[in-house]
Amino acid sequence: MALTRLYHKVLIWRKRHISNKHFILIMSVLVGICGGLAAVIMKSGVHYVQHLLTLGISARYHSYLFFIYPLIGIMLTVLYKVAFKMAHFGHGMANLLLTISKKGSRVEREKMYSHIVSASLTVGFGGSVGLEAPIVTTGAAIGSNLGSLFHLGYKKRTLLIGCGVAAGIGGIFNAPIAGLIFCIEVLMLELSVPAFVPLLISGVTGTIISRYIMGSDILFNFAINDDFFNREIPFYILLGAITGSLSIYFLRNFNRTVDVTHKIKDSFLRALIGGLVLGFLIFLFPPLYGEGYSSIKDILSGNAENLLSKSLITDFITGEWILMAFVALIIMVKAFASAITVGSGGNGGTFAPSLFTGGLIGFFVSHGINLLGILPFQLSESSFVLVGMAGMLSGVLHAPLTAIFLIAEVTNGYFLIIPLMLVSAISFFTSSYFEPHSVYLKQLANLGHVHYHDRDRRVLTILKLKKLLEKDLVSVKPDGTLKDLVEAVSRSKRNIFPVIDKNNKLEGIIQLDDIRHIMFNPALYNTVKVRELMHPPADNILINDSMEDVMQKFDRTGAWNLPVVDSNGIYIGLISKSKIFSQYRNMLKKEAKSHTDVVE
Repeated sequence: MALTRLYHKVLIWRKRHISNKHFILIMSVLVGICGGLAAVIMKSGVHYVQHLLTLGISARYHSYLFFIYPLIGIMLTVLYKVAFKMAHFGHGMANLLLTISKKGSRVEREKMYSHIVSASLTVGFGGSVGLEAPIVTTGAAIGSNLGSLFHLGYKKRTLLIGCGVAAGIGGIFNAPIAGLIFCIEVLMLELSVPAFVPLLISGVTGTIISRYIMGSDILFNFAINDDFFNREIPFYILLGAITGSLSIYFLRNFNRTVDVTHKIKDSFLRALIGGLVLGFLIFLFPPLYGEGYSSIKDILSGNAENLLSKSLITDFITGEWILMAFVALIIMVKAFASAITVGSGGNGGTFAPSLFTGGLIGFFVSHGINLLGILPFQLSESSFVLVGMAGMLSGVLHAPLTAIFLIAEVTNGYFLIIPLMLVSAISFFTSSYFEPHSVYLKQLANLGHVHYHDRDRRVLTILKLKKLLEKDLVSVKPDGTLKDLVEAVSRSKRNIFPVIDKNNKLEGIIQLDDIRHIMFNPALYNTVKVRELMHPPADNILINDSMEDVMQKFDRTGAWNLPVVDSNGIYIGLISKSKIFSQYRNMLKKEAKSHTDVVE
């Protein structure tokens, strides 16, 4: 009770002494600190687990251990989920988008810590996924719950979700601008210019926290030493086309593989089979183990041959073209390894796999051309690796700006800005032409929830059918007479009358225009039955229909009013197109206003 009273006193004091504008700025710092700490804890947890698993073990045995470690990690993740009765982790970003649009930006409290634990187990034991989706969900949960703690509304709570995401991305990559752009491109937050300030503050705060605790090399920190020359532009165009095409390959095979794994209903059996398959793939291709950033570091430092160091292939054959074939196989297999990790119960995202695959593609293209010796100059392999990472990220996530600024910040400069823009744009347009939805939105698209870039359709999804129901209509019985109908007209303020039987099932409808020519003829009052006057509605709306389905029925029939029934045909009420339009306009006005006053 004492804590409750203190809590209410704090809320009252805040309302009286701190304006919303200043309070949001204070909260953005707090969310940034928490998001940065979460990124540090998650990354440190993965490093600690990986260190324990290889402590005192000779590198020659790593391939054999990699066969079993992913299975253990996925099993532990599933056990953790079951023990604490948590929902399936699924696609973290897709669930977050659904939470923002459908659940009032209220992220479950347990997600502030559950993804830290589960992702550390999955990735630490070698799951072929990244930490970015878990840290995004963690940061979003921190922002959402802090907003709810201080009784902030939907828009301000959504802004704090963006702050948590920016802090998480900034903390993981040391890239605060990329974190901000990620919020706009992937979370699709529509914000006014003043709302950018809290996002920047959180992103910078999260970055500072991670740099202070872990240093600048939290993932990889690479300084570009090679200059960019215009003569390389044709080859960057080629790289953009290849990353775009392989983004399509990645998207389709990732989603198909996840769907196949979900056909196994028993979670432990799914984890067992998925863990064994993943272990086998990593046994054959050790660079698939974990996030894969260590392999990218080897390539950037000129030690690409290290990709083969833990592989069984080196026991039989080595050589530059063997390395090229090995890299090509990893590129083709990575989508399946990541999908199996997620689908079998592990927790992770596709952000790191996209970067990893893109880096290998950039190396494959540049190193292959250099090996052929067809050019009078050598392509910069490190530059192609970095630009390839941006290309693949742009194609898979449909987030070209995030890809450009992420690589620019990671490399501490904008020397590659032209090839980054060129490759990211080509990859994005190639991928989006054949796959209109990103990897995050594909799952939502299958459920009919993807309209976040279309403001009108997004607002339509917010409208709730049950809140638009009209129940003030006077109904009549099918066995009633014209006299009964005229009496109903005298009591009603509407010009439409549902005809329902004794079991409340909808039989038909009658409109005032249907009886206007006979309603003043008393001679027909007792001879004409309601059943003779009614007609079936143009269509029925089911109570569980989405608003998009409702509008499609209105468009198809041309009606202005349609009855609403349940799955058994029981009459519930009426819905009118005019009321939908009225609510729709109000929602658009509220959303437009909220963009201007979200930080005021």
